[in-house]
Amino acid sequence: MQNRTFYNEILTEHNLHPTHKHPIIDPSASLRGVNPSCGDDVTLQLKFAEDGSIEDGAFVGDGCAISQASADMMLDLVVGRTPEEALALKDIFMKMIKEKVSEEELEMLEEASSLQDISHMPARVKCAVLGWRTLEQILEKGGGEVTTENE
Repeated sequence: MQNRTFYNEILTEHNLHPTHKHPIIDPSASLRGVNPSCGDDVTLQLKFAEDGSIEDGAFVGDGCAISQASADMMLDLVVGRTPEEALALKDIFMKMIKEKVSEEELEMLEEASSLQDISHMPARVKCAVLGWRTLEQILEKGGGEVTTENE
């Protein structure tokens, strides 16, 4: 029951007071991610520093509480990191969703680890991974629109 309360508090906080839900002026990269099955629509924007690290990140769009909170928590984690570090965190998040994550890896996800129980809600998995898949597309492939239809 304590995990459920923790999950609800964090989800509510990131939905009512998202740190990263705003447009960035002149982003280095921007990509739209869509979950057509439920209507989640997130445009992720990143600004890279001269050293290649993620200097700033934000998202705009609409969607369910899970997609919005997950995107906000993801940006909390990746801003200030290198693209390689951000992709490693994405891999850990995906392992968590597939229930194959170690306790040490789970701690690395900080608040995003509160979404661990999403793995037991198949219809919500697409919502939780939308921002992360969009991040992966920007950092690895550089463009295109992301859809989570075939997750």
